[in-house]
Amino acid sequence: MNYVSAENLTKSYGLKVLFKDISFNVNEGDKIAIVAKNGSGKSTLLKILMGKEIADSGNVVINKDIQVVLFDQEIDFEGELNVEEFMMTLDSAPIMALKNYHHALISEKPDDMDKALNEMEIHEAWDLENEMSQILTQLKITDLQAKMKTLSGGQIKRVALAKLLVETRAQHRHTLLIMDEPTNHLDVDMVEWLENYLSKAMVTLLLVTHDRYFLDAVCDIIWEMEDQNLYFHNGSYATYLENKIIREDNLNATIDKAQNLYRKELEWMRRQPKARTTKSKSRIGDFYETEKVAKTDTRKENLELDFEMKRLGNKILELKNINKSFGDKLLLKDFSYQFQRGEKVGIVGKNGAGKSTLLNIIQGFEPYDKGEIETGETIKFGYFSQKGLKYKEEERVIDFIKEIGENFPLANGRTISASQFLRLFLFDDQTQYSPISKLSGGEKRRLHLMYVLYQNPNFLIFDEPTNDLDLPTLTVLENFLLQFQGSLIIVSHDRYFMDRIVDHVLAFEGDGIIKDFVGNFSEYREKKSQEQSSKNQVETNTKAVKADTVPTPAVAAVSSPAKRKLSFKEQRELEMIDKEIPLLEKKRSEILEKLNNESDYEKISVFSAELEKIAEKLEELELRWLELQE
Repeated sequence: MNYVSAENLTKSYGLKVLFKDISFNVNEGDKIAIVAKNGSGKSTLLKILMGKEIADSGNVVINKDIQVVLFDQEIDFEGELNVEEFMMTLDSAPIMALKNYHHALISEKPDDMDKALNEMEIHEAWDLENEMSQILTQLKITDLQAKMKTLSGGQIKRVALAKLLVETRAQHRHTLLIMDEPTNHLDVDMVEWLENYLSKAMVTLLLVTHDRYFLDAVCDIIWEMEDQNLYFHNGSYATYLENKIIREDNLNATIDKAQNLYRKELEWMRRQPKARTTKSKSRIGDFYETEKVAKTDTRKENLELDFEMKRLGNKILELKNINKSFGDKLLLKDFSYQFQRGEKVGIVGKNGAGKSTLLNIIQGFEPYDKGEIETGETIKFGYFSQKGLKYKEEERVIDFIKEIGENFPLANGRTISASQFLRLFLFDDQTQYSPISKLSGGEKRRLHLMYVLYQNPNFLIFDEPTNDLDLPTLTVLENFLLQFQGSLIIVSHDRYFMDRIVDHVLAFEGDGIIKDFVGNFSEYREKKSQEQSSKNQVETNTKAVKADTVPTPAVAAVSSPAKRKLSFKEQRELEMIDKEIPLLEKKRSEILEKLNNESDYEKISVFSAELEKIAEKLEELELRWLELQE
């Protein structure tokens, strides 16, 4: 069944053409992701499909039998409504049946209740009420009586997402679900739940997201918006990247041929007399078409950014026994950590666990209750926060960056201009000379990122940098950070981004506890999953043993077996373990000391690998020691 058909859509804002003569179809069961840099028209295209924007030309036909539902970046709500009332503002028969049922419970009139129960059966509203409860629980929305105006931005977004999923479930009509960055403001557990929910749901989906793991798990079609065109890719994000490279290679080959032909035709044009025949006029028309192709700008800044960073001294940053509480809520308990040169640390944990508080404490924005912080004299922090960019409305992008400096320093005395640096982060010449106020939300976020990096810090601190950034910008940022030689702290829920960048994880586990894990984010998640599985298995076994053996005290005294003596071999093994454990612990301390004083990245990697092996061996020996003791 065809849901949407569009032919030759064109949309411009002033001189800026977002897309031109694009055509597409959306069919039942399609799960489509739209990929483009900010400002290319993704959100505008979604609004055209919703009827909130009008195309300059072209036609959109939406099947009269379908319902189009949008999850937007901007949430409309009435502040005085509580969460439950906001959820019930949905306009569908099952929701109306639920409302009537709740009303009948209050009125206690038999006729009202009979009618309400009948409606609940007809519209299958019992299942909907159960699913609504599950969705709210998964998105950690627990206080249904809280007024909407009292919620944080992230909480409002989660409530709106819950409402959208319930609305999609409640519609008996065919539904096209349109989602613009649904994973922003969700923690990892929520993202993984939503990923699983949408991948299994029988929905037709049009999605804009920067989360590449989420995209791959949910969607099997990618639409790429670039250079005013729309390109179609079937398959994963990796397939899209491969197709894109092939297309760009073919385009460059076409441009090379056109440039060779253009040079020949230019000579012919210069030799032509003023009076021209019909035949020559046709050739002149072909010349201008060739000229257009030959002058196509495919420049992609591919600079090897060998940074001339401010020198890092021996002392980077050391935190000693830091404690921090807000009222009764303990966020940091005796937290100690010594940051190393070139270290890329990822900070993870649930919302409200204290991640942003730690970043503020490190930079001196937030006082701590107890402890000590030593910051190296040469450290220059660069902080990318969630608060956004401060700017003058009519100030141009290029002027805003040039306020820091005309050039960005590279090694060996070289520099690149502010304009080149902007182009590296996907700001074309036209956008560079536009007022900042005319930029899209994502473009302003990208400019904020550039503003931080252009100041050339040697210690970067990023708080959720991937929110509202497009995938092309994320790729540029990742390449930049992989070359960055200073220290880096990242707080992010973007699993792909964290896996690619960080080599170390600090995990906020609640009640002030922060665990230190050497490895990337997925490795940390896998370790946590294994620990949880082992814990669940132990609990299951314990319950099974208790259920099977509940003897009376007298029976227990008789049936309890005497402790078995160790064999000679087992006694010898226990003695060997008693000697080996202290040696391994000493070895671990020596490696930790080397790690703390080492700046060579390759040596750090070797020491980290040794440390992990020792930890595994110690765990194995300690478990065996316990078995033998018992």
